[in-house]
Amino acid sequence: MLERTLSEHSAAVESLRAQWTLLKSMAHMLAGCINRGGTIYLCGNGGSAADCQHLAAELVGRFQRPRLGFRAVALTTDTSILTAVGNDYGFEHVFSRQVRALARPGDVLMCISTSGNSANVVEAARAATELGVPTLAMTGRNKSMLSRVAAATLHIDSEVTARVQEAHIVAAHILCELIDGGLDEESLD
Repeated sequence: MLERTLSEHSAAVESLRAQWTLLKSMAHMLAGCINRGGTIYLCGNGGSAADCQHLAAELVGRFQRPRLGFRAVALTTDTSILTAVGNDYGFEHVFSRQVRALARPGDVLMCISTSGNSANVVEAARAATELGVPTLAMTGRNKSMLSRVAAATLHIDSEVTARVQEAHIVAAHILCELIDGGLDEESLD
């Protein structure tokens, strides 16, 4: 079991190498949002919700070096909003309702979904698109509803949910490291 798990993990993380240009492009979009004074919004379910909170904490707090905090909000954390919207409008709207209320042009929405087909995450991406807010996505191997809506999608080459989630957090840390490099063209190359 250990050898299989480590082999699957290595293969999933290795799939990031072929997407280096995409990772740099995503970092450019996030850095541009930060430089404009925009907000990065994040959404996902379950383990991906935890990854959203983790990434928001890295951006607001710090990653590897002291710096001012960046504007980032995990839309997964306000239980009153989540339960009210879920009860009144349906669970598929828990993120899109927040996007419509909070996001503005100049912001970016980051969607994390292992399947890429979670209705509430796809609806958030659609809402962001309607508002002129670009959506970045991290998903698993397969093309998905989310990848059809997002401006850019990072695909992890694995069918195993745990391995996809592990690679997502590696990708998120790479994005943080690129952004922490200085938020200028030279540091992102």
